[in-house]
Amino acid sequence: MGRLDGKVAIVTGAARGIGEATARRFVAEGADVVLADRRDDLGRAVADELGARYVSLDITSEPAWAAVIDAVGGIDVLVNNAGIMRIAPLLETDLDTFRKVLDTNLVGAFLGTKAVAPGMGERGGGSIINFSSPQGIEGRHGMAAYTSSKFAVRGLTRTAAMELGPLGIRVNAVIPGPTRTAMTERPGWTDSDYDAAYAGFPLGRMGAPEEIAAVCVFLASDESSFCTGGDFTADGGVLAGKPRT
Repeated sequence: MGRLDGKVAIVTGAARGIGEATARRFVAEGADVVLADRRDDLGRAVADELGARYVSLDITSEPAWAAVIDAVGGIDVLVNNAGIMRIAPLLETDLDTFRKVLDTNLVGAFLGTKAVAPGMGERGGGSIINFSSPQGIEGRHGMAAYTSSKFAVRGLTRTAAMELGPLGIRVNAVIPGPTRTAMTERPGWTDSDYDAAYAGFPLGRMGAPEEIAAVCVFLASDESSFCTGGDFTADGGVLAGKPRT
């Protein structure tokens, strides 16, 4: 039997990267997976390959979330993976950019949680998995909007865990370290270039999306039945301390 047999899961940002890897692992573990994204061609292609469902979803829209829940029905697992990053010094970050990052990374998770929680409670509980970042634990130059959003996701996660626990709903945050995805691609870089950038940290390399997906499987499964309100870090040791010199 799969670790997620009988569970219905929505994964946002599932057209590529960590979201795609998570959707693939969930399907392999027996879940009925709904892939959600705005990259419709990519998302549909992945869903068709997996024999899963795809929905086009603007995670910053409350009516869009309501429509998805109406279409899908009962949900056991929500993975709030979709997110964006904008890099600029604080004094050069305009208000529209700051709000766009918060709307996507924080408001999207808030709306998703509100949308699925009533139905989860009626089904006896479930698991909500939010995505923070090492920049949700420590600041970083040029990431005022991103760090603000990822710190806030951890606060949202803890409050939701407290309020939704009586409904049997667990809420946790995944903290992935530097991971090789389309978001982190740098033109002209080779594998050795990517690894060299993190050579001073404990594992000395970037992570693969599948390594983050494995953490999501644990949190989605009944194996994590006593885990809620927590940070689950898979960062190759980035937060363990200062890099080796």
